[in-house]
Amino acid sequence: MSDLSHATIEAIKLLCSGDAEIWEIIILSFSVSLRAIVIAAPVAILIAFCLAYFNFTGRRFLISLFNTAMAIPAVVVGLTLYLLLSNVGPLGSLRLLFTQEAMIMGQVLLCFPLLVALSHASLQATDRSSWETAITLGAHPLRAILTVLNEARFALMAAIIAAFGRIIAEVGSSMMVGGNILHYTRNIPTAIALETSKGTFAQGIALGIVLLLLALTLNLFISYIQGRGESSS
Repeated sequence: MSDLSHATIEAIKLLCSGDAEIWEIIILSFSVSLRAIVIAAPVAILIAFCLAYFNFTGRRFLISLFNTAMAIPAVVVGLTLYLLLSNVGPLGSLRLLFTQEAMIMGQVLLCFPLLVALSHASLQATDRSSWETAITLGAHPLRAILTVLNEARFALMAAIIAAFGRIIAEVGSSMMVGGNILHYTRNIPTAIALETSKGTFAQGIALGIVLLLLALTLNLFISYIQGRGESSS
């Protein structure tokens, strides 16, 4: 049996046996990324709504800025945040470097432009008459916004899932501002990088399997909700 086959079998055993260290890393990774999405999504969707439904000076520039920011590498975001949070940085007094909070900040910065851009595209595709009718009938602006968001709910859910998929698999930012500390900031991507560098592949393969299954699940769910959106239109 080849070393790769042996490592793969060991990886499956680690997952099935409920290995405490493996599952701690998985739970921490999901916890950090879910908190980042919860923080970023409401603000990003509100900004996307304003970009889609209001005309104001600088609107096109902001749209271009968010579209461009989607391509910023995770390691650049991590480096920027590291410099801000380090002892000599302007935010060093907060002592957030190498904490889960710093990882969340990095992931928020990574997913925010993606959420804005995808949500903006989704909201632009909606029928503007819903907003205009609600405002004409004297509905509160918040209620009118919620009406529009409800119409675009399937596309917005797909945007949120896509953003979650990006940040839970990123390694650059989490490694730089989290420090890959066992039991505290070690998540799935940073653990894979560490185990691969050590030449111990079983744990890395096990965590890689989790990411592959997650990617498959997210893509299937996106396809499902897109199908729901098409059938309801």
